[in-house]
Amino acid sequence: MKTATPQMARAINDRLALDLLLEHGSLTAPQLRALTGLSRPTVSDLIERLRVNGLITVVGESGEDRRGPNARVYGIVADRAHVAGVDVRRDAVNVTVADITGRTVGSATRPLATGRSRVTGRPRRSGDDLVEVIADAVGEAAGARRLHAVVVGAPGMVDPHSGELATDNGVPGWRPNLLQALRHRIDAPVTLENEVNLAAVAEHRAGAAQGRRDFVLLWLDEWVGAAVTLDGRLRRGASGGAGEITTLGLRNGSLCDLLSAEFIDGLDEESLAARIAEGAFVSVAVLDPGLVVLGGETGRSGGDVLAARVGEHLASLSPVPTQVRASTVEGNAILHGALFTALSIAHQDVFGEGPVQPTPPGSAPATISG
Repeated sequence: MKTATPQMARAINDRLALDLLLEHGSLTAPQLRALTGLSRPTVSDLIERLRVNGLITVVGESGEDRRGPNARVYGIVADRAHVAGVDVRRDAVNVTVADITGRTVGSATRPLATGRSRVTGRPRRSGDDLVEVIADAVGEAAGARRLHAVVVGAPGMVDPHSGELATDNGVPGWRPNLLQALRHRIDAPVTLENEVNLAAVAEHRAGAAQGRRDFVLLWLDEWVGAAVTLDGRLRRGASGGAGEITTLGLRNGSLCDLLSAEFIDGLDEESLAARIAEGAFVSVAVLDPGLVVLGGETGRSGGDVLAARVGEHLASLSPVPTQVRASTVEGNAILHGALFTALSIAHQDVFGEGPVQPTPPGSAPATISG
């Protein structure tokens, strides 16, 4: 049996302490000892090591009457790294920048051209180059801060090998090899990810799927999509097509036609729940995830009532026990997922080995407050 070397043990202990500081915000040495189970000398050594390496600093004292090392409160050096999450929709680009603790430090929004050409029926192209629009928004949100990682969420299937979009996504100004162009324009590593996959990351880290190893996110918004998490990891499939359910045929038409926002206006809740259950049934029958999360505007606005009715309809279609929950991620789930993913990259690079997080496509392996 292979045993850990002293160097490996120190790295594991350091990352454990850093993860606890990320979770709690700040801790004293006695609190670190209690939470880690490590000895006094080991905790003293790791604190000194992390301070020398510029990863933590003293942020206060635990009591006015106490003095000495045990009274010091330690926190992570927040500006050690900054990351950006980018949500590229068909009508706007939204950017949020956070420090390495997940605290938001900047944001920006850029509108995109909307509407469709009367001649071709395709989305009108923006007068501004999309690469420049995204880069300018990232630059505004970051200010003078240097970025460690940028994660971009956008509609469409992302090739897990090249990291580029495999199909047209209808975003005005999107073009082949846009990711490469962004990487030349932005002075930081840039990763592209499917937007529903990022929403699933947010749901897993801070929403209705916290603590679950397996679940399917059904995205119900202006467009319809799904994302799959199995054994705690986001699954993209061999070609990046896992969850691409828009063309799935149901009894009365395609899933996209029956569940996208423009087609469900005027439906009563019972009819809507039946449609959603029929769409979710395929994932449940094949994957047995145990949990289906309803995301997007329709899923969130329907809340627990809609989720309960979908669960009833789903139970009548499948003998497999499956919980159905409404999304509980606050705000923009896609943007949160992009930030979580970018932070995972930064934590891996700056802090070292830690818990396995979803690895973005086309990238090397590597919490959010508003």
